[in-house]
Amino acid sequence: MLRIAVGGIHTECSTYSPVLMTPEDFRVLRGEALTADPYFAFLPGDGVEIRALLHARAVPGGPVGAATYAGFRAEFLDCLRSALPLDGVYLAMHGAMHVDGMQDAEGDWISAVREIVGPAIPIAASYDLHGNLSQRIIDALDIFSAYRTAPHIDVRETMEAAWAMLLRHLRGGGARPGIAWAPVPLLLPGERSSTEDEPARSLYAALPAFDARPGIWKSDLMIGYVWADEPRATAAAVVTGTDRAAALAAAEEIASAFWAARDAFRFGPVTGPLPEMLDRAAAADTVPVILADSGDNPTGGGVGDRADVLVALIARDWQGALVAGITDAPAVEACFAAGEGATLALTIGASLDPAGVSVRTEVRVLRLDDAGTPSGRQAVVAIGEGITLVLAARRRPYHDIADFTRLGLDPAGARLLVVKSGYLSPELAPLARPNLMALTEGVVNQDIASLPNRHRAPGTLPFQPNPGFRPRAIASARFGR
Repeated sequence: MLRIAVGGIHTECSTYSPVLMTPEDFRVLRGEALTADPYFAFLPGDGVEIRALLHARAVPGGPVGAATYAGFRAEFLDCLRSALPLDGVYLAMHGAMHVDGMQDAEGDWISAVREIVGPAIPIAASYDLHGNLSQRIIDALDIFSAYRTAPHIDVRETMEAAWAMLLRHLRGGGARPGIAWAPVPLLLPGERSSTEDEPARSLYAALPAFDARPGIWKSDLMIGYVWADEPRATAAAVVTGTDRAAALAAAEEIASAFWAARDAFRFGPVTGPLPEMLDRAAAADTVPVILADSGDNPTGGGVGDRADVLVALIARDWQGALVAGITDAPAVEACFAAGEGATLALTIGASLDPAGVSVRTEVRVLRLDDAGTPSGRQAVVAIGEGITLVLAARRRPYHDIADFTRLGLDPAGARLLVVKSGYLSPELAPLARPNLMALTEGVVNQDIASLPNRHRAPGTLPFQPNPGFRPRAIASARFGR
């Protein structure tokens, strides 16, 4: 019976956000709750005993508070020590976590796991393709798997791939797998590197051919996370296999193809300043027009509390708009205190980040949704006769149809649907007629070159030119020759 420990920590953090994550921001699975959760439904497999540890997952946001991270780390490592002896470890990670005061949080987490289990136990990890890597991370792992789609529709397949490779090694014996990677000094926002658009579509479509090569188990292309001002913030090719030379060669080929395409990446939807996008929406004769408020996208690390778009809609006396949503716990509580049908004056926006935009306006409470806790509450309000607004007590996206139907709302019936998003989710994208993306302000704004850049490696585009760059692959310190 193989004994495999499973756990991890999964979030994405904009270093430009002033709002630190706390334990309350995370959904934490422990022990049997982990193995019973649909997220890990592919576990365990015949002949495997799962030693479930801890898995903490949060909607992307600002940096994780140091005390919050220390608490999760200590609990996780205590569980790991209690689970020994082990045959393997699987870590379900994201890869773009930033802890306040720390530059390589995943490197700290994964290397601590390695220190406890020792050099002989294989460790596999799954990542978001918007994760950031470091040599410290690569040197602590044996197996790596990352998403190949953005929007992410292969989360389950990616996790299963990491798990399957771990079992393949443990059951098959033979050469231990290792990792080769080739960093690429280029950072792109996800909105300019969707795998539904070229050149990312072709770059990712080419990866299975590398997997078919002898000695290669899985090849990955990491876009990286652009809103993290860290030394490890970079794109990279990553290859897992048993043939060191083949893995190094494949990593360099993948990295070279990505670098060669660096000037071809573009926004997928029609994109521009907010006034221009609203002019286009007003001229459209199809519905729903879906407008993405990209600078405040909570699934990219945005705060989610800015009222920029709402202010513009009010100024235009917009008719037929559904805005979903704005995070504002005080406004939600005021709506609950007033009750459904009440009319009241609210200040909306900038409840978490005082540097954001707010507006004072009169609203009519249409619907209150109580999930059982104050942080789960939502309120649907009307502003005049033309704008319906969803307010949320906690940071969250509105990217799934169920988010709307729960509130009695029909996203397909709105003349204009505003969501805090970059590229649209797989459920909303088919509804858009058309999809517009506004280049709005926020801690994940798309003006990448103007972001403060104190810690990224020299020569990283678009911050500094690097005309002489040539990819060079590096093998993990654990990858045998």
